[in-house]
Amino acid sequence: MLENRDLSIKTRRRRLRIAAIFCILFMAGNMLVKSELPSMLWKMGMMAVKNHTIPISDEWNLIVVNRWNEIPENYSVTLIELENGQKVDSRIYPDLQEMFDAMRAEGIYPTVREGYRTAEEQQEILEERIQRYINEGYSRSRAERTAKKWVAVPGTSEHQLGIAVDINADKTRSTNDEVYTWLAKNAYNYGFILRYPLGKEDITGAEYEPWHFRYVGIEHAQIIYENHICLEEYLLNRLCN
Repeated sequence: MLENRDLSIKTRRRRLRIAAIFCILFMAGNMLVKSELPSMLWKMGMMAVKNHTIPISDEWNLIVVNRWNEIPENYSVTLIELENGQKVDSRIYPDLQEMFDAMRAEGIYPTVREGYRTAEEQQEILEERIQRYINEGYSRSRAERTAKKWVAVPGTSEHQLGIAVDINADKTRSTNDEVYTWLAKNAYNYGFILRYPLGKEDITGAEYEPWHFRYVGIEHAQIIYENHICLEEYLLNRLCN
């Protein structure tokens, strides 16, 4: 018991040190922007922190999961099944349903193509993508590197949280472009953000995905949307203020 307590204290201290480093670098980046120095310096400041662990949020809807931050060991989720068999965290279902109702009222028909995934399902998807590239003539190592640009390694996928959804169109009544355009402009009103925006790849660790939306809650989503930032930037800013 004493060993576990000591480990917990060390873990908290480590997170505090990391948080302090984040604050220094992030604030330095803000100062560079405000002083109107070249934007490249700001990007360098952000890239300096991109490989570090972001402290785990106490708020379930703000937990960061990306290639550098794995799902917390004690994370659990209560799922609800949608009509098409996909599952999501029951806490996001009311806002997700309201958002879909609003889209349909405007003649746009979305569907959740991917919701919650187990680690095993995530691994299967990764292996399938790797094999696809091998079939195209890639070496195994190149196929793995390329696949991991698009498919997260198990433990680093937001889909395992249950609060991220890939949203496509019901092709019989809408197009993907119609769905993506509506979501980009309106999803924040229902607590969802475009998780992997164009131009933020070095910070999120993921390629631009106009179909991947993540629930953070309406208040947080509005700030992220209005400031044209990603989740990592939002949390670093909150951490330092």
